[in-house]
Amino acid sequence: MTVHLPLMAERKRALETCVYCPKLCRGACPVSNAEPTETLTPWGKMSGAYFVSRGNVSDVEAFAETSWACTGCHACRDMCDHKNDVVGTLLDARADALASGHAPPAARAVRDGFDERLREAGEAARALAPGRAGAKAAVMIGCDYLLGANDEARSAHAVTEALLGEPASVVEVCCGLPLLEAGDREAFVRAAEHFAAAVEGKTALVAVDPGCAHAMLVEYPRLGVSVKTPTLLVDLAARAADRFAEIPGTAAPRYHDPCQLGRGLGRYDEPRALLEKIAGKPPLEFARCREGSECSGGGSLLPVTYPEVSRTIADARIAAHQEGGGGALVTACAASLIRFRSAGEPAEDLSTWLARGLGLAPRGP
Repeated sequence: MTVHLPLMAERKRALETCVYCPKLCRGACPVSNAEPTETLTPWGKMSGAYFVSRGNVSDVEAFAETSWACTGCHACRDMCDHKNDVVGTLLDARADALASGHAPPAARAVRDGFDERLREAGEAARALAPGRAGAKAAVMIGCDYLLGANDEARSAHAVTEALLGEPASVVEVCCGLPLLEAGDREAFVRAAEHFAAAVEGKTALVAVDPGCAHAMLVEYPRLGVSVKTPTLLVDLAARAADRFAEIPGTAAPRYHDPCQLGRGLGRYDEPRALLEKIAGKPPLEFARCREGSECSGGGSLLPVTYPEVSRTIADARIAAHQEGGGGALVTACAASLIRFRSAGEPAEDLSTWLARGLGLAPRGP
């Protein structure tokens, strides 16, 4: 049966730019580096979407599945001379694949389980900040923190209130990002509109997880959803850097750049400056850091759609950390934090360090 993917017509130029390129960004992709096959390079994934969109393949499901072999890290875009939007194009390819019944089971399971995830995250949000439903300010902590890193969520909330100088409610609804990553674009838009209504009228909106922030600042406008502009927690903290105290005797941590915070939103200096303020010395760096940072393997549903590849990516980053001397590994993203911990590395979150620097949490080991 011939299948055409209608949304991909909007991406014709982006697809052709990749299809006719001599694969110059192939070394940037963490997925194809972990699973060395041409099919999983940015060129291969974009070519697969291109051929399916034209109705040139018979095994649509096999070709469509590769759209989920992406962490959303933007490394290929940054290496590309044309700054081609591979991530956005593959998200649209996922939407077409799901709509036409050709999404992989793991992606469909994420979509089908979203309501339960939303319920659990809402319960966690209410338990985290009871009695603050009427607060004028709000903090969007993110479902990954609420469900998989609750101590860090608590620290992030405490830091937000301390820096704002007022109570802040915890947003109980999801930004919808898992739906977008699963391929359900219509449900994502509905979730985004629900989220926008939930924070309407708030005097301040602080976003902790960079994935949520990227969804609000980049994906919402792309799909026509208006929302109160959030302030990233790392920006709020950076503007109040003089309030953080140095903790004497603290060893310099090594900082891992989250893809959505770094290449996605351009925040490289802020987390480093805060860690330096608290540790009293600059954080240690990976050989590949900042714009050239390698991925944790935790983004864009890769842990559920390609779990072995995701684990291989995380293992490689952890190995680079250990080869550099080990110590505390700090990131500023729930997906990276959870991915590192599930691979056996006791990583820490920037929110924990911020809480220590404000005297809101124990100073650590």
